[in-house]
Amino acid sequence: MPEYTGQMVEFQTNGVTASGYLARPQDDERHPAVVVLQEWWGLNDHIKAVADRFAAAGFVALAPDLYGGRATTEPDEARKLAMALDMQRAVKDMVGAVNYLCGLSNTTKIGVVGFCMGGSLALVLAAHTPRIGAAVSFYGGRPLEEADARQIDAPVLAFYGGRDQGIPPERIEHNRELWTRHSIQHEIVVYPEAEHAFFNDTRPGIFDPVAAADAWQRMLAFFRTHLQAA
Repeated sequence: MPEYTGQMVEFQTNGVTASGYLARPQDDERHPAVVVLQEWWGLNDHIKAVADRFAAAGFVALAPDLYGGRATTEPDEARKLAMALDMQRAVKDMVGAVNYLCGLSNTTKIGVVGFCMGGSLALVLAAHTPRIGAAVSFYGGRPLEEADARQIDAPVLAFYGGRDQGIPPERIEHNRELWTRHSIQHEIVVYPEAEHAFFNDTRPGIFDPVAAADAWQRMLAFFRTHLQAA
């Protein structure tokens, strides 16, 4: 496993400074790059650990801090933070993260993966910059707007839990129909016994190690296929 470094960094986004957690292999080489988008809890240790895993797998990963330094473990507070998120600012921060990674990557396109709230935002980001070459959504529950769907040119890989009470099968089928109608190349994977947030190994009552391991390998293969070296 390659050695890597992880640290908070600042980057420019439409004339404003934003921050995020950057993890990268500890060598002099350039690597494919991925934006990692937080759950509604904020930029916490779990999301940083996901970025670290990408770095250990040979990627440069940047997790932008969409809450400006705030994070929580309380569902009510997380809900308030998510509802208060300024979407226009969030899009600018995410696009800024993509642009920052373009200067570090050996590919012409950047990947994005998001979890829960971030799973929905991953598709929004793909709609707002042509620099996204592949998008992965873990249990993103917010329906994509038609206007955004029309703008997505990147392939999409989406993961869902069959026991996710917040994302019923009808929502998944709606996404499938929407993406098909707008000619978005996509693959949907549903783990029948998995709950919402099945990838989050800091939640022992929900984490599904079998589904999480399978999703991780599928995601790495997806990014390696679609993020080609320049």
